[in-house]
Amino acid sequence: MCLALVAALAFLAAAPAHAPGQPSGSSGYEFNDTHFHLTNYIQEGISVRQYLGIMGKRVGRSALFGIPLQQQWSYRISGDNAPTYYLDSDARLYYYSFTDATIAMAYKSLSPAEQARFDPMITGFNPTDMYAADHVRRVLQTFPGVFSGIGEFTIHKEFVSSKIAGDVASLTDPALDRLLDFAAEVGLVVLIHNDVDRPFPRTGEPPMFLAQFKDLLRRHPRNSIIWAHAGVGRIIQPVHDHAAMLESILSDPVCARVHFDLSWDEVAKYVISSPEATQRTADLLDKYPDRFLFGTDVVAPKDAKAYYAVYEMYQPLWKLLSKDTREKVLKKNYERIFDAGRRSARAWEKTHPVKAG
Repeated sequence: MCLALVAALAFLAAAPAHAPGQPSGSSGYEFNDTHFHLTNYIQEGISVRQYLGIMGKRVGRSALFGIPLQQQWSYRISGDNAPTYYLDSDARLYYYSFTDATIAMAYKSLSPAEQARFDPMITGFNPTDMYAADHVRRVLQTFPGVFSGIGEFTIHKEFVSSKIAGDVASLTDPALDRLLDFAAEVGLVVLIHNDVDRPFPRTGEPPMFLAQFKDLLRRHPRNSIIWAHAGVGRIIQPVHDHAAMLESILSDPVCARVHFDLSWDEVAKYVISSPEATQRTADLLDKYPDRFLFGTDVVAPKDAKAYYAVYEMYQPLWKLLSKDTREKVLKKNYERIFDAGRRSARAWEKTHPVKAG
């Protein structure tokens, strides 16, 4: 066999069947999903292989995490009516650390080509605990080669924060600073949920949590932070001139590594509530195309229709964006941010192996 043929065969054997992190034969995939929950508030959901089937060739890559909170089933409160969601019961929520092992083992059950389509995230920590950073360290060392970031985790969230057993999370808590310092050391992506305001605020008052959140961002300029839903919630409506509020962060050079995800059907309804609202959103994205990402925020979808419904809700917005902005928001920003998180985590793991004995 001639040397040229040998070289050609060797090249073909070494070449990947498709670009890393993309589904085979699907250069035309529609989006990457920054925000997806494989399991729900009672740690049930679909398998990762079922999710792969739903993704098909329409979704290139996806962040992968569960829910860091478990809804307690208190027989005293709901009797035989077992709650499956945090609004189903007045019983407490509590932090459920085993979710990280569940996600890690689901990821490890996949082939390398399948794994390349996912970026698992660590969520099973209590952000009021100074040991939260140590939990993240242990998870990285127990499951090397798996995780790319932390989150989605919650500080202030309507109807949730007050239900969690133990201390209420706070943006001024040193435990949160220690957690973000460690995430910056490793280079992990940070996906944080923090409502910009409390439910039913008094008219004319500034958003309750905005100043504290901005202070947090300025204290941690080295972190790659994604603000889930841009501070909006189920009933936490966009504040007066929400776009200007976001732009005050987008234009701040100290916050150059802060991004926002457009996710959740509850947020989509505000974006598409009127032609004017959709246009304002499109104008902001076109002005800062590198700073926004799309995520479904779907929780354990029962089928493809349930999963893609959020993406379809945003169609009026996608149609208004320039081609370059649309590609960045739906695909490229995800790949840039999560590729960096993945590389940094793998490099840190190599220099911080678990010590024997």
